[in-house]
Amino acid sequence: MLDSQPPPRIWWPRDVDTVSTELRALAAVGDLDLTLPGGGDTAARWAALARLGRRDLALARLAEGHTDAVAILAEAGRKPAPQALYGVWAARSGGTGAVLLDGVLAGTARFCSGAHCLDRALVAALDEDRRSVLVEVSLADARIAAVPGTWLPLGMDASDSPDVTIEDIAVTEDMIVGEPGFYLNRPGFWLGGIGVAAVWLGGAAGVLDEVLTRLSDPNAHQLAHVGALHTAIRSAEALLDVTASRVDTDPVGDHHLLAWTCRSAAERAAWEVLDRVPRITGPTPMCRDPRFAQRLADLQVYVRQHHAEKDLEAIGKAVLT
Repeated sequence: MLDSQPPPRIWWPRDVDTVSTELRALAAVGDLDLTLPGGGDTAARWAALARLGRRDLALARLAEGHTDAVAILAEAGRKPAPQALYGVWAARSGGTGAVLLDGVLAGTARFCSGAHCLDRALVAALDEDRRSVLVEVSLADARIAAVPGTWLPLGMDASDSPDVTIEDIAVTEDMIVGEPGFYLNRPGFWLGGIGVAAVWLGGAAGVLDEVLTRLSDPNAHQLAHVGALHTAIRSAEALLDVTASRVDTDPVGDHHLLAWTCRSAAERAAWEVLDRVPRITGPTPMCRDPRFAQRLADLQVYVRQHHAEKDLEAIGKAVLT
């Protein structure tokens, strides 16, 4: 899945505007037109997402959200708006989240990546019966606004993921994507989660790329760490490749356990990188090379989309069932 050679380095310094510009450039040449998950070449889709993560995680976060939205729309029998860049805003962190009551969409959503630079979003809201309803909205609507001061991280800063408020938007039938419950119950929900894992894995590989370019005369301990990281990344990669084959064989099957396992394997590989890389390099590049420090910070923030012990507990229960 991962190429033998790393992709070209991202520009530097990096900010929301440069990431947005690059994202649109990728879209313009068709690099975001990925095969659909379960469409017969899922490995190629996840490999493309991994390449983006290996290049730059903030760019990959926005690209993954757009490609996931396109896949969701396809699963619902819909097409995306021409030349529009999409996000998927579904977080319900800390008691926040959109609601759809009496045909009106409102609320505050967290972690809305691309809030200032995307064109449209698929917003997951709860209806009167606490069912998830997916609503497609235009981000040109003045009633959708990012909340200043709600995205101030060091890692993943350029993913532009603040809280967003939605103020009483009347929802018409054509804005509803699928039936109530569609977003969470569709087979592609789990496949999208593995796409995120591919990005994490690419991000881990990108940090290792940076390390390898710095090792001119490695000692035995450094070599041991490199060997461990190579093994962790390639093992997770192999799992995703096997999973892609199974998904293409049975695209509408129940793949939730595979998804949890792939995500946990990618998360474990990422944390091996975050633990071992500073022991290989020492503190110097983290203190004197902002690009290197940024990549470490990005990976640490992004991989926390994994729910840690909660997801491992779910795997344990599924294995014992």
